Amino acid sequence: MSILDHPFEPVWDADCRLLILGTFPSVKSRENAFYYGHPQNRFWRVLGAVYDEPVPQTVGEKRALLLRHHIALWDVIARCEITGSADSSIRQAAPNDLPGLMANCPIQRILLNGKTAEKIYLKYWKSLDVPWAVLPSTSPANAAWNMERLIAAWSTELGKIEA
Repeated sequence: MSILDHPFEPVWDADCRLLILGTFPSVKSRENAFYYGHPQNRFWRVLGAVYDEPVPQTVGEKRALLLRHHIALWDVIARCEITGSADSSIRQAAPNDLPGLMANCPIQRILLNGKTAEKIYLKYWKSLDVPWAVLPSTSPANAAWNMERLIAAWSTELGKIEA
């Protein structure tokens, strides 16, 4: 197994107030060169529902949705060993430079997409002075959470950011 580098840049601009962090791109996301690229991942459907907008289909539409709502998007891991797309297989994780990103936009809150993102975040960045919360993963592997419950949980946290 070889070490993989994170294949794409974070999405952000100087107006972002919220940072959503996943773990590391899935195989499908790496193939599509953008976040949450697996068709069964519910991330884009959840955001569309929370903001009462059509589910974005293209990378451009996805970027626009995020930036329109002042959301930066990245992952906690810069490089790691991973088998397929399974977070449980991640080994030798090295963190992304979150303070470097946050120096360029006024992040008020960090949301972690799932427990593995939380674990890595706490290992490297628990000293960051920014409120954070972990949300249920939008991954299809998280079958315990249906769309209705995901939308409710994500809506509560996304509503805590000032416009």
